[in-house]
Amino acid sequence: MAKSKGPVKGVSTEGVVARNKKARHDYKIIDTYEAGIVLAGTEVKSLRAGWASLVDAFATLDDGEVWLRQANIPEYSHGNIFNHSARRTRKLLLHRREIERIARGVEPTGRTLVPLSLYFKDGYAKVELAVAEGKREYDKRQTIRERDADREAQRALAARNRRAR
Repeated sequence: MAKSKGPVKGVSTEGVVARNKKARHDYKIIDTYEAGIVLAGTEVKSLRAGWASLVDAFATLDDGEVWLRQANIPEYSHGNIFNHSARRTRKLLLHRREIERIARGVEPTGRTLVPLSLYFKDGYAKVELAVAEGKREYDKRQTIRERDADREAQRALAARNRRAR
């Protein structure tokens, strides 16, 4: 039997494929969930190559099922006529109780389901989903002010520790 040559360079088998960086800036995260995702074969290959974007993506609840919409997984470059559509709606896999909890979380007005990241875990594609509330402009400015204050405090501590030595 032939020996395995190990993993192929440039192909991700574990770890984060895509992050929705603006989600944490634009939304106040209330609760997070890990969901499996139903994919076609060429979609998995595109993800393993690191091609995905969650920039405009969101999730919806329809008839007791959760769907990921507007997530961009580009067509696989070596695919044929059976290649997938890049922005198709994809089903997310969650336990019934989790779906019920999400439904209760999204119920109040102003809350939505936002994907935070798309990653591989034990060979399976997963989506980190969040029940989130939209931030107002002043909330965003307040977050930036807090972040700057924390950064200044860390700098002051680091400078103090350097002088103490």
